Amino acid sequence: MGDYLVKAMTADGMFRIYAVDATAAVREAQKRHDTWSASSAALGRTLIGTGLLAAAELKNKDDMLTVRVQGNGPAGMIVADGASDGTVRGYIQEPHVHLPLNVVGKIDVSAAVGKQGILAVTKLLAGGEPFTGQVPLVSGELGADFTYYLAKSEQIPASMGVSVFVNADNTIGVAGGFLVEALPGVTDAALKKLEENIKTLPLVSEMLRQGLSPEEILDRVVKGQKLMILDTVPFAFKCTCSKARFWKSLQTLRKSELQSMIDEDHGAEATCRFCGAQYQFSEQELRKILADKN
Repeated sequence: MGDYLVKAMTADGMFRIYAVDATAAVREAQKRHDTWSASSAALGRTLIGTGLLAAAELKNKDDMLTVRVQGNGPAGMIVADGASDGTVRGYIQEPHVHLPLNVVGKIDVSAAVGKQGILAVTKLLAGGEPFTGQVPLVSGELGADFTYYLAKSEQIPASMGVSVFVNADNTIGVAGGFLVEALPGVTDAALKKLEENIKTLPLVSEMLRQGLSPEEILDRVVKGQKLMILDTVPFAFKCTCSKARFWKSLQTLRKSELQSMIDEDHGAEATCRFCGAQYQFSEQELRKILADKN
């Protein structure tokens, strides 16, 4: 079975919870951007976190959100888009970052991302203007940073775990995550119990490597509480780029810039930063764009 995300609620109505197996999606991102271990983990965690946020916060089919992580580490800026249909796309500024393992023998995502910087989330909801919430990075591990964003910007008590296991050859073994959000009426006792349980959980990647499904990860997160499954949706890396979109971008260039491409390069090549797809524009196509500006 391919990647999928599960949305659920505890039977007592105190928590909404999400879990996702994002292995194939992160594998696709790694192949498209040729990322090395630390960059793979950082980009993968950002894609997973973005997908979980989109599942929790987007309600309409045309809604989308963009996450931007800008830390002071060698990975540089990370950008990811998430849509309401369970699709994500993203890129990392420096894909070739490989670092020594951290003190617990794991990929040092915090060192790759950096502990100083920002995490910004821009929402574009159907019929509305874009809105951006921004918080400082608190760890660079990204799961804690997404959790901090929800607490400070959205005023939602929450916990997010995101995890990527990278094989020795830089390919992706497994990847996934969970998100728990407290709902109105939650008790302090319930919050404390959940928090204590989450502290005892293994990494999501370890649970996936043990063969656990997203539904079983949900059960582990809430530890025996009865769950009501609300929805199950496919999850995938999917880009929205096209030659037509780049055509529109070329139409915004000055006439002198288009003429220079025609005279010097006899054409143009456009590359999508999100997926690496390349689009060729012939000299004749550039002349057509130029003529339409006259």
